[in-house]
Amino acid sequence: MAKKVTKQTVEKSAPQPAPVKKTVAKTAAAKGASSKTTTSEKSTAGASTGGKARKGGRNDKTTIRAIDSVANDVMKTILKGEKPDLVMPVRSLANVVYDTNKGYFEIGTSKKVRTLTVNTVKTFAQTLKMMSLSKELVQTNDFATKRDAYYQSKNWQEAKFTEQPESDTVMDDVEAMFAVHNISREDLRFVPNEHGGAVAGELTVIDRDLDTGKRIVIDCTKFGSGAYSVPSWVEHLQFKTKAKFILVIETHGMFQRLQSHNYWRKAHCILVSMGGVPSRSCRRFIRRLSDDCNIPVYAFTDCDPYGISNIYRTLKVGSGNAAHINRFFCVPKARFLGLMPQDIIEWNLTDATHKLTDIDIKRARDALKNDPFFIQHKQWANALQQMIKMGVRAEQQALSKHGLNFVIEKYLPAKLKHRAAFLP
Repeated sequence: MAKKVTKQTVEKSAPQPAPVKKTVAKTAAAKGASSKTTTSEKSTAGASTGGKARKGGRNDKTTIRAIDSVANDVMKTILKGEKPDLVMPVRSLANVVYDTNKGYFEIGTSKKVRTLTVNTVKTFAQTLKMMSLSKELVQTNDFATKRDAYYQSKNWQEAKFTEQPESDTVMDDVEAMFAVHNISREDLRFVPNEHGGAVAGELTVIDRDLDTGKRIVIDCTKFGSGAYSVPSWVEHLQFKTKAKFILVIETHGMFQRLQSHNYWRKAHCILVSMGGVPSRSCRRFIRRLSDDCNIPVYAFTDCDPYGISNIYRTLKVGSGNAAHINRFFCVPKARFLGLMPQDIIEWNLTDATHKLTDIDIKRARDALKNDPFFIQHKQWANALQQMIKMGVRAEQQALSKHGLNFVIEKYLPAKLKHRAAFLP
Protein backbone atom coordinates (compact mmCIF):
# COMPACT_ATOMS: atom_id res chain seq x y z
CA MET A 1 0.00 0.00 0.00
CA ALA A 2 2.89 2.38 -0.52
CA LYS A 3 1.62 5.84 -1.32
CA LYS A 4 2.74 7.94 -4.22
CA VAL A 5 5.09 10.72 -3.22
CA THR A 6 3.45 14.09 -3.56
CA LYS A 7 4.99 17.41 -2.71
CA GLN A 8 2.56 20.09 -1.63
CA THR A 9 4.33 23.43 -1.94
CA VAL A 10 3.01 26.82 -1.07
CA GLU A 11 2.72 29.59 -3.61
CA LYS A 12 6.11 30.95 -4.66
CA SER A 13 5.81 34.71 -4.44
CA ALA A 14 8.27 37.60 -4.37
CA PRO A 15 10.84 37.79 -1.59
CA GLN A 16 9.45 39.26 1.62
CA PRO A 17 10.45 42.70 2.90
CA ALA A 18 13.61 43.04 4.98
CA PRO A 19 11.81 43.53 8.35
CA VAL A 20 10.11 40.14 7.90
CA LYS A 21 13.44 38.47 7.11
CA LYS A 22 14.96 39.99 10.20
CA THR A 23 12.13 38.78 12.46
CA VAL A 24 12.24 35.22 11.19
CA ALA A 25 16.02 35.09 11.24
CA LYS A 26 16.01 36.25 14.84
CA THR A 27 13.44 33.62 15.77
CA ALA A 28 15.43 30.93 14.01
CA ALA A 29 18.74 31.83 15.66
CA ALA A 30 18.98 28.89 18.03
CA LYS A 31 22.50 27.79 18.91
CA GLY A 32 23.64 24.23 18.29
CA ALA A 33 24.67 21.74 15.67
CA SER A 34 22.80 19.20 13.60
CA SER A 35 22.40 15.66 14.92
CA LYS A 36 21.09 12.41 13.47
CA THR A 37 21.01 10.68 16.87
CA THR A 38 17.98 8.48 17.56
CA THR A 39 16.82 6.46 20.54
CA SER A 40 15.20 3.09 20.93
CA GLU A 41 11.45 2.64 20.55
CA LYS A 42 11.02 1.85 24.21
CA SER A 43 12.49 5.13 25.43
CA THR A 44 11.48 7.50 22.65
CA ALA A 45 8.03 8.53 23.81
CA GLY A 46 9.28 9.68 27.20
CA ALA A 47 9.00 13.31 28.24
CA SER A 48 8.46 15.17 31.45
CA THR A 49 4.99 16.21 32.52
CA GLY A 50 6.25 18.44 35.26
CA GLY A 51 9.19 20.69 35.98
CA LYS A 52 10.69 18.18 38.43
CA ALA A 53 9.51 14.99 36.79
CA ARG A 54 13.02 14.07 35.71
CA LYS A 55 16.53 15.46 35.77
CA GLY A 56 17.46 15.61 32.11
CA GLY A 57 15.54 13.12 30.01
CA ARG A 58 16.96 10.37 27.86
CA ASN A 59 15.85 12.13 24.68
CA ASP A 60 16.48 15.76 25.68
CA LYS A 61 19.82 16.13 23.90
CA THR A 62 18.41 14.67 20.71
CA THR A 63 15.41 17.00 20.91
CA ILE A 64 17.50 20.15 21.37
CA ARG A 65 19.94 19.19 18.63
CA ALA A 66 17.10 18.50 16.19
CA ILE A 67 15.45 21.86 16.93
CA ASP A 68 18.78 23.67 16.59
CA SER A 69 19.52 21.93 13.31
CA VAL A 70 16.25 23.02 11.69
CA ALA A 71 16.51 26.57 13.07
CA ASN A 72 20.11 26.97 11.91
CA ASP A 73 19.23 25.72 8.42
CA VAL A 74 16.46 28.32 8.23
CA MET A 75 18.79 31.11 9.37
CA LYS A 76 21.58 30.13 6.97
CA THR A 77 19.17 30.02 4.04
CA ILE A 78 17.80 33.47 4.88
CA LEU A 79 21.29 34.94 5.22
CA LYS A 80 22.00 33.67 1.69
CA GLY A 81 19.05 35.74 0.48
CA GLU A 82 16.97 32.64 -0.29
CA LYS A 83 13.56 31.53 0.94
CA PRO A 84 13.77 28.70 3.52
CA ASP A 85 11.55 25.63 3.65
CA LEU A 86 10.17 23.54 6.49
CA VAL A 87 9.40 19.98 5.35
CA MET A 88 6.97 17.75 7.22
CA PRO A 89 4.94 14.62 6.41
CA VAL A 90 1.31 14.90 5.37
CA ARG A 91 -0.80 13.78 8.32
CA SER A 92 -3.85 12.01 6.92
CA LEU A 93 -5.34 8.56 6.47
CA ALA A 94 -4.54 8.85 2.77
CA ASN A 95 -0.83 8.95 3.64
CA VAL A 96 -0.46 5.81 5.74
CA VAL A 97 0.92 2.34 5.09
CA TYR A 98 -0.56 -0.58 7.01
CA ASP A 99 1.55 -3.68 7.38
CA THR A 100 -0.35 -6.34 9.35
CA ASN A 101 2.97 -7.84 10.47
CA LYS A 102 3.95 -4.59 12.18
CA GLY A 103 0.40 -4.00 13.37
CA TYR A 104 0.07 -0.23 13.14
CA PHE A 105 -0.38 2.62 10.66
CA GLU A 106 2.95 4.04 9.48
CA ILE A 107 3.39 7.45 7.91
CA GLY A 108 3.63 7.38 4.13
CA THR A 109 5.96 9.24 1.79
CA SER A 110 3.83 12.29 0.97
CA LYS A 111 5.34 15.53 2.24
CA LYS A 112 4.21 19.11 2.52
CA VAL A 113 6.65 21.99 2.27
CA ARG A 114 6.07 25.23 4.16
CA THR A 115 8.04 27.88 2.26
CA LEU A 116 8.64 31.33 3.72
CA THR A 117 6.82 33.86 1.54
CA VAL A 118 4.82 37.00 2.11
CA ASN A 119 1.66 34.90 2.24
CA THR A 120 3.01 32.30 4.66
CA VAL A 121 5.20 34.39 6.92
CA LYS A 122 2.84 34.25 9.90
CA THR A 123 2.46 30.45 9.91
CA PHE A 124 6.18 30.07 9.26
CA ALA A 125 7.03 32.33 12.20
CA GLN A 126 4.50 30.51 14.42
CA THR A 127 6.18 27.20 13.59
CA LEU A 128 9.58 28.58 14.58
CA LYS A 129 8.18 30.14 17.75
CA MET A 130 6.61 26.81 18.71
CA MET A 131 10.01 25.18 18.23
CA SER A 132 11.61 27.91 20.34
CA LEU A 133 9.07 27.36 23.12
CA SER A 134 9.78 23.62 23.02
CA LYS A 135 13.51 24.18 23.35
CA GLU A 136 12.95 26.49 26.32
CA LEU A 137 10.75 23.88 28.02
CA VAL A 138 13.37 21.17 27.56
CA GLN A 139 16.17 23.38 28.81
CA THR A 140 14.22 24.42 31.93
CA ASN A 141 12.88 20.89 32.50
CA ASP A 142 9.31 22.16 32.31
CA PHE A 143 6.20 21.36 30.26
CA ALA A 144 3.18 23.02 28.67
CA THR A 145 -0.29 21.78 27.82
CA LYS A 146 -1.81 22.58 24.45
CA ARG A 147 -3.84 25.29 26.13
CA ASP A 148 -0.70 26.72 27.77
CA ALA A 149 1.04 26.92 24.41
CA TYR A 150 -1.91 28.76 22.88
CA TYR A 151 -1.82 31.42 25.59
CA GLN A 152 1.97 31.65 25.44
CA SER A 153 1.54 32.79 21.85
CA LYS A 154 -0.21 35.93 23.06
CA ASN A 155 3.32 37.22 23.72
CA TRP A 156 4.40 36.55 20.14
CA GLN A 157 3.09 39.86 18.75
CA GLU A 158 2.09 39.45 15.08
CA ALA A 159 2.75 35.69 15.30
CA LYS A 160 0.14 35.04 18.01
CA PHE A 161 -2.66 32.55 17.38
CA THR A 162 -6.23 33.77 17.07
CA GLU A 163 -7.81 30.45 18.12
CA GLN A 164 -6.45 27.29 19.76
CA PRO A 165 -7.13 25.00 16.77
CA GLU A 166 -4.50 27.02 14.88
CA SER A 167 -2.02 26.46 17.70
CA ASP A 168 -2.84 22.73 17.89
CA THR A 169 -2.27 22.31 14.14
CA VAL A 170 1.13 23.99 14.25
CA MET A 171 2.10 21.89 17.29
CA ASP A 172 1.13 18.71 15.43
CA ASP A 173 3.13 19.85 12.39
CA VAL A 174 6.19 20.44 14.57
CA GLU A 175 5.87 16.97 16.10
CA ALA A 176 5.51 15.39 12.66
CA MET A 177 8.58 17.27 11.44
CA PHE A 178 10.72 15.88 14.27
CA ALA A 179 9.28 12.37 14.24
CA VAL A 180 12.08 11.39 11.86
CA HIS A 181 14.40 11.79 14.87
CA ASN A 182 12.13 9.54 16.98
CA ILE A 183 10.97 12.62 18.87
CA SER A 184 7.38 12.71 20.10
CA ARG A 185 5.26 15.61 21.32
CA GLU A 186 6.03 14.53 24.87
CA ASP A 187 9.76 14.82 24.13
CA LEU A 188 9.04 18.35 22.90
CA ARG A 189 7.44 18.87 26.35
CA PHE A 190 3.91 19.45 25.10
CA VAL A 191 1.48 17.32 27.10
CA PRO A 192 -2.24 16.67 26.58
CA ASN A 193 -5.02 18.45 28.42
CA GLU A 194 -7.23 15.38 28.49
CA HIS A 195 -7.58 12.80 31.25
CA GLY A 196 -5.20 9.89 30.85
CA GLY A 197 -7.66 7.15 31.80
CA ALA A 198 -8.57 5.28 34.99
CA VAL A 199 -7.15 1.95 36.19
CA ALA A 200 -8.31 -0.64 38.73
CA GLY A 201 -7.38 -4.23 39.46
CA GLU A 202 -4.46 -6.53 40.01
CA LEU A 203 -1.67 -4.09 39.29
CA THR A 204 1.06 -2.36 41.26
CA VAL A 205 2.45 0.80 39.67
CA ILE A 206 5.86 2.05 40.77
CA ASP A 207 6.10 5.81 40.35
CA ARG A 208 8.39 8.35 42.00
CA ASP A 209 8.10 11.54 44.02
CA LEU A 210 8.57 14.59 41.78
CA ASP A 211 10.62 16.47 44.38
CA THR A 212 12.82 13.74 45.87
CA GLY A 213 12.80 11.04 43.20
CA LYS A 214 11.86 8.51 45.89
CA ARG A 215 9.95 5.45 44.68
CA ILE A 216 6.21 5.40 45.32
CA VAL A 217 4.42 2.04 45.22
CA ILE A 218 0.77 2.31 44.15
CA ASP A 219 -1.57 -0.66 44.65
CA CYS A 220 -4.46 -0.36 42.19
CA THR A 221 -6.58 -2.77 44.26
CA LYS A 222 -6.78 -0.28 47.14
CA PHE A 223 -8.59 2.74 45.73
CA GLY A 224 -11.95 1.88 47.27
CA SER A 225 -14.69 3.32 45.07
CA GLY A 226 -12.10 5.31 43.10
CA ALA A 227 -9.33 4.38 40.68
CA TYR A 228 -5.72 5.13 39.78
CA SER A 229 -5.45 7.96 37.24
CA VAL A 230 -2.97 7.52 34.38
CA PRO A 231 -0.51 10.45 34.33
CA SER A 232 0.35 12.40 31.18
CA TRP A 233 3.85 10.92 31.10
CA VAL A 234 4.22 7.19 31.71
CA GLU A 235 7.73 6.26 30.52
CA HIS A 236 9.23 6.18 34.01
CA LEU A 237 6.55 3.90 35.46
CA GLN A 238 7.24 0.28 36.36
CA PHE A 239 4.65 -2.46 36.77
CA LYS A 240 4.07 -5.59 38.81
CA THR A 241 1.08 -7.81 38.13
CA LYS A 242 -0.19 -11.38 38.05
CA ALA A 243 -3.25 -10.42 36.01
CA LYS A 244 -4.27 -12.65 33.12
CA PHE A 245 -5.37 -9.85 30.81
CA ILE A 246 -6.14 -6.12 30.47
CA LEU A 247 -9.75 -5.19 29.76
CA VAL A 248 -9.97 -1.72 28.21
CA ILE A 249 -13.44 -0.22 28.34
CA GLU A 250 -14.93 2.57 26.24
CA THR A 251 -17.34 4.14 28.71
CA HIS A 252 -16.51 5.24 32.22
CA GLY A 253 -19.98 4.15 33.33
CA MET A 254 -19.27 0.52 32.42
CA PHE A 255 -15.82 0.80 34.00
CA GLN A 256 -17.43 2.02 37.24
CA ARG A 257 -19.84 -0.93 37.30
CA LEU A 258 -17.07 -3.48 36.82
CA GLN A 259 -14.78 -1.71 39.25
CA SER A 260 -17.37 -1.19 42.00
CA HIS A 261 -18.24 -4.91 41.91
CA ASN A 262 -14.55 -5.89 41.91
CA TYR A 263 -14.90 -7.73 38.62
CA TRP A 264 -11.13 -7.58 38.32
CA ARG A 265 -10.81 -9.87 41.34
CA LYS A 266 -13.17 -12.47 39.88
CA ALA A 267 -11.52 -12.40 36.44
CA HIS A 268 -7.94 -11.77 37.63
CA CYS A 269 -7.54 -8.80 35.31
CA ILE A 270 -6.73 -5.11 35.07
CA LEU A 271 -9.52 -2.69 34.12
CA VAL A 272 -8.73 0.46 32.15
CA SER A 273 -11.30 3.13 31.30
CA MET A 274 -10.58 4.82 27.97
CA GLY A 275 -13.37 7.37 28.33
CA GLY A 276 -14.05 7.45 24.58
CA VAL A 277 -11.17 7.72 22.11
CA PRO A 278 -8.18 6.90 24.36
CA SER A 279 -5.71 9.69 25.02
CA ARG A 280 -2.08 9.31 24.01
CA SER A 281 -0.99 8.67 27.60
CA CYS A 282 -3.75 6.08 28.06
CA ARG A 283 -2.69 4.22 24.90
CA ARG A 284 0.98 4.41 25.84
CA PHE A 285 0.19 3.16 29.36
CA ILE A 286 -1.71 0.16 27.97
CA ARG A 287 1.01 -0.52 25.41
CA ARG A 288 3.82 -0.43 27.99
CA LEU A 289 1.84 -2.48 30.50
CA SER A 290 1.03 -5.14 27.91
CA ASP A 291 4.57 -5.29 26.53
CA ASP A 292 6.42 -5.14 29.84
CA CYS A 293 4.21 -7.71 31.56
CA ASN A 294 3.45 -9.79 28.45
CA ILE A 295 -0.31 -9.92 28.96
CA PRO A 296 -3.09 -9.67 26.34
CA VAL A 297 -5.38 -6.69 25.83
CA TYR A 298 -9.12 -7.05 25.17
CA ALA A 299 -11.27 -4.12 24.11
CA PHE A 300 -14.90 -3.66 25.16
CA THR A 301 -16.73 -0.85 23.33
CA ASP A 302 -20.18 0.12 22.13
CA CYS A 303 -21.42 -1.63 19.00
CA ASP A 304 -21.50 1.35 16.68
CA PRO A 305 -19.32 2.69 13.84
CA TYR A 306 -17.65 5.21 16.16
CA GLY A 307 -16.79 2.68 18.87
CA ILE A 308 -15.32 0.32 16.29
CA SER A 309 -13.82 2.50 13.54
CA ASN A 310 -12.58 5.34 15.76
CA ILE A 311 -12.10 4.19 19.33
CA TYR A 312 -10.96 0.60 18.81
CA ARG A 313 -9.05 1.22 15.60
CA THR A 314 -7.17 4.13 17.20
CA LEU A 315 -6.25 1.95 20.17
CA LYS A 316 -5.02 -0.94 18.03
CA VAL A 317 -3.30 0.61 14.99
CA GLY A 318 -3.41 4.35 15.59
CA SER A 319 -4.78 7.09 13.35
CA GLY A 320 -3.87 8.71 10.07
CA ASN A 321 -3.35 12.10 11.69
CA ALA A 322 -0.79 10.63 14.12
CA ALA A 323 0.80 8.05 11.83
CA HIS A 324 4.25 9.51 12.51
CA ILE A 325 4.10 8.30 16.15
CA ASN A 326 1.67 5.36 16.05
CA ARG A 327 4.51 2.90 16.60
CA PHE A 328 4.79 4.18 20.18
CA PHE A 329 1.17 4.80 21.11
CA CYS A 330 -0.93 2.04 19.54
CA VAL A 331 -1.52 -1.44 20.98
CA PRO A 332 -1.08 -3.95 18.12
CA LYS A 333 -1.73 -6.94 20.41
CA ALA A 334 -5.24 -5.71 21.28
CA ARG A 335 -8.18 -7.94 20.34
CA PHE A 336 -11.86 -6.97 20.20
CA LEU A 337 -14.09 -8.66 22.79
CA GLY A 338 -17.32 -6.83 21.93
CA LEU A 339 -19.99 -5.58 21.53
CA MET A 340 -20.40 -7.01 18.04
CA PRO A 341 -23.38 -6.75 15.66
CA GLN A 342 -23.84 -10.51 16.08
CA ASP A 343 -24.08 -9.97 19.86
CA ILE A 344 -27.26 -7.96 19.31
CA ILE A 345 -28.84 -11.10 17.85
CA GLU A 346 -27.29 -13.74 20.09
CA TRP A 347 -27.93 -11.83 23.33
CA ASN A 348 -31.45 -10.72 22.38
CA LEU A 349 -30.72 -6.99 22.45
CA THR A 350 -32.75 -5.98 19.40
CA ASP A 351 -35.28 -3.97 21.41
CA ALA A 352 -32.45 -2.20 23.27
CA THR A 353 -30.82 -0.79 20.14
CA HIS A 354 -30.87 2.59 18.42
CA LYS A 355 -31.32 3.28 14.74
CA LEU A 356 -28.13 4.11 12.86
CA THR A 357 -27.99 7.79 11.95
CA ASP A 358 -26.88 9.08 8.57
CA ILE A 359 -23.56 10.02 10.18
CA ASP A 360 -23.19 6.48 11.55
CA ILE A 361 -23.78 4.96 8.13
CA LYS A 362 -21.37 7.37 6.43
CA ARG A 363 -18.68 6.61 9.02
CA ALA A 364 -19.09 2.86 8.50
CA ARG A 365 -19.03 3.14 4.71
CA ASP A 366 -16.00 5.45 4.80
CA ALA A 367 -14.17 2.89 6.94
CA LEU A 368 -15.00 0.11 4.49
CA LYS A 369 -13.84 2.16 1.53
CA ASN A 370 -10.87 4.16 2.83
CA ASP A 371 -9.51 2.70 6.05
CA PRO A 372 -6.57 0.29 5.50
CA PHE A 373 -7.33 -1.56 8.74
CA PHE A 374 -10.84 -2.58 7.70
CA ILE A 375 -9.78 -3.18 4.11
CA GLN A 376 -7.09 -5.63 5.28
CA HIS A 377 -9.24 -7.46 7.83
CA LYS A 378 -12.23 -9.04 6.09
CA GLN A 379 -13.77 -10.12 9.42
CA TRP A 380 -14.10 -6.46 10.33
CA ALA A 381 -15.44 -5.53 6.91
CA ASN A 382 -18.10 -8.22 7.32
CA ALA A 383 -19.00 -6.96 10.80
CA LEU A 384 -19.47 -3.38 9.60
CA GLN A 385 -21.50 -4.54 6.62
CA GLN A 386 -23.69 -6.57 8.97
CA MET A 387 -24.23 -3.50 11.13
CA ILE A 388 -25.24 -1.39 8.14
CA LYS A 389 -27.64 -4.12 6.98
CA MET A 390 -29.20 -4.39 10.46
CA GLY A 391 -29.50 -0.60 10.60
CA VAL A 392 -29.00 -0.43 14.37
CA ARG A 393 -26.34 0.17 17.00
CA ALA A 394 -26.11 -0.88 20.65
CA GLU A 395 -24.41 0.61 23.69
CA GLN A 396 -22.52 -1.44 26.26
CA GLN A 397 -25.23 -0.61 28.77
CA ALA A 398 -27.82 -2.33 26.56
CA LEU A 399 -26.78 -5.53 28.35
CA SER A 400 -28.48 -4.09 31.45
CA LYS A 401 -31.75 -5.06 29.80
CA HIS A 402 -31.19 -8.50 31.30
CA GLY A 403 -30.16 -7.14 34.72
CA LEU A 404 -27.72 -4.53 36.00
CA ASN A 405 -24.98 -7.10 36.61
CA PHE A 406 -25.71 -9.31 33.62
CA VAL A 407 -22.49 -8.08 32.01
CA ILE A 408 -20.50 -9.38 34.99
CA GLU A 409 -22.38 -12.60 35.62
CA LYS A 410 -23.10 -13.78 32.06
CA TYR A 411 -21.79 -11.73 29.14
CA LEU A 412 -18.10 -11.31 29.98
CA PRO A 413 -17.61 -14.87 31.34
CA ALA A 414 -19.20 -16.32 28.20
CA LYS A 415 -17.10 -14.12 25.92
CA LEU A 416 -13.86 -14.95 27.68
CA LYS A 417 -14.46 -18.67 27.16
CA HIS A 418 -14.13 -18.12 23.42
CA ARG A 419 -11.17 -15.74 23.11
CA ALA A 420 -10.08 -17.26 19.80
CA ALA A 421 -13.25 -15.78 18.29
CA PHE A 422 -12.26 -12.20 19.19
CA LEU A 423 -11.77 -10.06 16.11
CA PRO A 424 -8.25 -8.72 15.39
